[in-house]
Amino acid sequence: MDRFGRRIVALRIPILIAALVLLVPSVIGYAKTRVNYDILSYLPGDIETMAGQDILTEEFGTGAFSMFVTEGMTPKEITELKNEIEQVEHVKKVIWYDTAMDISVPMEMLPDELYEAFNHGDSTLMAIIFDDTTSSDATMKAIEEIRRVADRNCFLSGMSAVVTDTKNLSEKEAPVYVCIAVLLSCLVLSLTMDSYLIPFLFLLSIGMAILYNLGTNVFLGQISYITKALSAVLQLGVTMDYSIFLWHSYQEQQQTGTGKKDAMAKAIAATITSVVGSSITTVAGFLALCFMSFTLGLDLGIVMAKGVVFGVIACITILPSMILVFDRALEKTRHRAVLPEPKGIGAFITKHYRVFAVFFVAALIPAVFGYTHTKVYYNLDETLPKTLPSIVANDKLNAEFDMNATHMLLVDGDVSPKDVRHMTEELEKVDGVKWVLGLNALKGTALPGEMVPAELTETLEDENWQLLLIGSAYKVASDEVNAQCDTLSAVSKKYDPGAMLVGEAPCTRDLIRITDHDFSTVSIVSIGVIFLIILLVFKSLTLPVVLVAVIELAIFINMGIPYYTDTAIPFIASIVIGTIQLGATVDYAILMTTRYKSERLGGADKAQAVSVACQTSVKSIMVSALSFFAATFGVGLYSNIDMISSLCTLMARGALISMASVIFILPSMLMVFDALIRRTTWGMKTNKAEKEQEASQA
Repeated sequence: MDRFGRRIVALRIPILIAALVLLVPSVIGYAKTRVNYDILSYLPGDIETMAGQDILTEEFGTGAFSMFVTEGMTPKEITELKNEIEQVEHVKKVIWYDTAMDISVPMEMLPDELYEAFNHGDSTLMAIIFDDTTSSDATMKAIEEIRRVADRNCFLSGMSAVVTDTKNLSEKEAPVYVCIAVLLSCLVLSLTMDSYLIPFLFLLSIGMAILYNLGTNVFLGQISYITKALSAVLQLGVTMDYSIFLWHSYQEQQQTGTGKKDAMAKAIAATITSVVGSSITTVAGFLALCFMSFTLGLDLGIVMAKGVVFGVIACITILPSMILVFDRALEKTRHRAVLPEPKGIGAFITKHYRVFAVFFVAALIPAVFGYTHTKVYYNLDETLPKTLPSIVANDKLNAEFDMNATHMLLVDGDVSPKDVRHMTEELEKVDGVKWVLGLNALKGTALPGEMVPAELTETLEDENWQLLLIGSAYKVASDEVNAQCDTLSAVSKKYDPGAMLVGEAPCTRDLIRITDHDFSTVSIVSIGVIFLIILLVFKSLTLPVVLVAVIELAIFINMGIPYYTDTAIPFIASIVIGTIQLGATVDYAILMTTRYKSERLGGADKAQAVSVACQTSVKSIMVSALSFFAATFGVGLYSNIDMISSLCTLMARGALISMASVIFILPSMLMVFDALIRRTTWGMKTNKAEKEQEASQA
């Protein structure tokens, strides 16, 4: 490692030049990486709802569907607007009254239930079908164009409109996230570091690593907007302590009288040994997300694991080069660290370890209870700002037409018109169903078969499938709509075993079922992998249990707080936060335990070993946790996208709770289980003092 360190020192200028040159392809790759704003698209492709979406795209040339509400417009004006909307690129068809009849024919000729479904006072409802998928760039572009041609008394609802607004809001806020994280990180570093310049070198080095990570995402094809929004902030938070370790190691080497270049070479070697081992647990935590069948976890897991690796590489190559190049400026900007050394904390905690051990037991029960009873929400549009056009439109649709969701039912084309009519009658009787629109709902009831226009037939039927549109009064992700979807599927499968119910509500129902399973899978994998890593690092059967238990308590407290504050959290938070918090903060526990083991092997008794381990580790743990907190807390306060806000708030709070848990609870656990730890840890059965005593007796 010393040889590697010396090579880095010798090549510091070429390394900086190469680092700057690599920013060019990274920025290009970042710009070319597509961002996916549709969370439901990460459902497994083999489930019925997603297979149905593929059929819609392949057979009907559509995958997106929106309801459009107009107010205070005459039939003639609506017809003109409808024709204008149909001219918008990627709009396949607009279904309204004049699709089936000439507007000279009074609407009152329609059956009462059909007339009332699409008319309320001076409001009229039409359906817009797009020729691409819900979250495609083409569909989102069409949404923007429709809004441009429509006036303020028109409201475009549906998932595609929500996705479009989410994209616009996310793109507006994402740069602010980075600025907030950088500013707050600078504040923390200025309080904890002894140079005014070094925080900027840290952030510059990490910023390059972030750009490399974001640029290489182009090879993944696309990333989710959640990954895009969180990756920079999260990478900054979890890799900052690597830079801090290098700086402290460099300063320690200088104090031995070694020259700056030699000191840096040795600091790089020490950092590789420490940081690589530390980063493995963080990478393992992120990679555990890849085991989710809901592939948003795979997306976030790969990007963040890759980000940690880039962070380590930048820490041992770019940052040392910067420090040596700017050595004079660093010397001129030195100052005393504002954050004082917490003197005596190790002795205090060791002396009162029984109190903290009792607190561990006492806190565990309410923490686990809150953790298992925290409310989780799946309807993502409900927590977006109420002023967004799509949310206003959804509220208007609900208020005027008592509609909250639209399902699409695919039925085999060979099912007879008679059976389809009988099926339609049954579907209309299901609780919460407002209307069912299909060719056979029009033929013979609303219209004679010969009067149905060919363009409407092509929209709702092809040689293989028939398409029915179903309006629902129930909200997406509610228990009522999930039960409704189950009933609709059961009814349709009586007439066609291969019938498929698709749309936002059926997809969300599947999302709920799949993520419930993912939650258990990810938790087991992350705990198991990190347990194994700790076992190999310490060669102990007991220490992995102690360390994981301490961090899991912090996770239970963090995730249990929303229950006691009556706050619902996004479903993805319940899956990923525990894994991220475990992987990112178990390093705090490893740092303290490493020193404890070293002191114990060196001859110290358990109280002295724990006290020294706590005292020497506490400042590093605080700096690391505060850096993580700073990178995420401000984003949690600022973001108007609750998915982002909740995740960042939980990560920020989790860093502080893990810090407190390691500083106060871990020492008490080491005191309580010291004898068991020594018996179950290789090389700790007898310490140095005991070996010397045995030698003297011999």
